[in-house]
Amino acid sequence: MANSRSRDWGLAAAAVALFLDQASKALLLYGFHFKEMTPGSAVPVLPFFNLVMVWNPGVSYGLFPAHGPLGTALLALFSIGAVIGLGWWLWSSRHVSLAVGLGLVIGGAVGNLIDRLIYGRVADFFHFYFRGYDWYVFNIADCAITFGVFALLYDALLRHNHEPVARNQSPGASNAE
Repeated sequence: MANSRSRDWGLAAAAVALFLDQASKALLLYGFHFKEMTPGSAVPVLPFFNLVMVWNPGVSYGLFPAHGPLGTALLALFSIGAVIGLGWWLWSSRHVSLAVGLGLVIGGAVGNLIDRLIYGRVADFFHFYFRGYDWYVFNIADCAITFGVFALLYDALLRHNHEPVARNQSPGASNAE
């Protein structure tokens, strides 16, 4: 069945995103002892990339910072609600691109939720910069959420234009990827 195939791809994307996020955080926080570093301390890696210890009290890329335990609890509840809603959407998805996008967002959201529940904030490490321009410090979960949103936009805006016309298909049926 096409629905279960799409769902399997989405669940796999969520699991991979969550695993990579939590593994990278464990390695950096405990393996390389970033947890003991002064926030903002940087380790130069490449001429355009540093590893930086930043504790983010907000959601992806520092948006909507939480102030105090109530703010942290509200962000955690919002994340749980989003994961439940996206999970329901994933369960009924019929296209692989949609399911993978949803899975990436779910995996990233759960990864950051775990940090928020354990530390009260999210650990971010990756900082790219070039010729005076720099990007937010982020983590693998933020990347998964961003790429997941791109996949959702692809599915919503472009997939239908590239979908082949099925012959001999009943009027209510849909194409599966």
